[in-house]
Amino acid sequence: MTTTTHSAESALAALGFTDIEAAIYCELLRGMPSTGYRLAKAIGKAPANTYQALAGLAAKGAVMVDDGETKVYRATPSAELLSGLQQAFDASRWRAQAALEALHADAEDDRIYQLKTPDQIYRRAEAMIDGARDILLFDLFPEPLAMLQAALLKAHARGVMVAGLAYGAAPSLPFPTVVANSSDIVAERWPGLQLSLVADAREHLVALLSADGLSARHGVWSDSVYLACLKHSALATEIQVSAPGSTIDPSFQRLSLLQAHPAGLTRLIGPRATQSD
Repeated sequence: MTTTTHSAESALAALGFTDIEAAIYCELLRGMPSTGYRLAKAIGKAPANTYQALAGLAAKGAVMVDDGETKVYRATPSAELLSGLQQAFDASRWRAQAALEALHADAEDDRIYQLKTPDQIYRRAEAMIDGARDILLFDLFPEPLAMLQAALLKAHARGVMVAGLAYGAAPSLPFPTVVANSSDIVAERWPGLQLSLVADAREHLVALLSADGLSARHGVWSDSVYLACLKHSALATEIQVSAPGSTIDPSFQRLSLLQAHPAGLTRLIGPRATQSD
C-alpha cells in the first residue's frame, strides 16, 4: 500500500468508514468501475465481507450501482461524497443539539474545572464571549487575541462593553485595547501564551498555552460569581492603570465593577442601588 493510499484510507476512517469500506472506495477511485467479486480479489477480502461493505458504501452515497444482471460499482466523485457527508453531518448535528439542549440544566455550581486542550480552551472562550451581555474583559497574548478577535468584534457589535490588555503593538480595534505594562518583558519571559477572560463578572477563564500554541500547560474555568467578580476587579484595575490618560477617559472608568455592575455582581450582592436608596 502506498503512502498516499494509506493517508486516503485513514482520512476516510476518521469520517466513519470501516477499513474495508475505505479500501474499496479507494480501489474504485484508482481504477475503472468493477464488480463486487473483482473488488474482493483486488483488496484481498472475502466476497461476503466485500458485498456487505459495498452495501454500506451505497448507503453513505459513496458508490453508484449499475443494477444490471451483474452489479457494477463506481465510486462517487470525492467532492460529491464529502459534500453529501457534510450535509448529513450538519443535519445530525442540529438534531443532536436540539435534543441535548432540551436536557441541559444551566445551573451554577461554583466549582473550578480543568481545561486540558487548546481546542477545549478556545471553544469555552468563544462560548463565554458569545454569551456575554454586559461587559467582557480580556488579557490576551497576540496569538490568542487573533484567534478570538472575530468573536470579540461580534460581542462589541451587539453592544457588549469590551476592553482588554494586549502585548506588543496595540492592535487597531473598535473597543479599548491597551498594551500591558512591561509588555515586552512579559511577552519575552512568560512561559507560554496567556489567555484570560471574564464575562459579565459571572464566569472566568484563565489559561496558559505552550509557546507554539499546540498544548495547554494550564487551563481553568469557573462560573463562581465571587471568583469572577474578583477577577473582573483585578483585570479592570490593570487595564485602567495601563491605559494612558485613563484617569480622565470615561470609557476606562466604566470598567470598574461597581460602575459597570454586570450580571455576576448583581447575583453576588443584588441590584444596583438607586439614588433614593
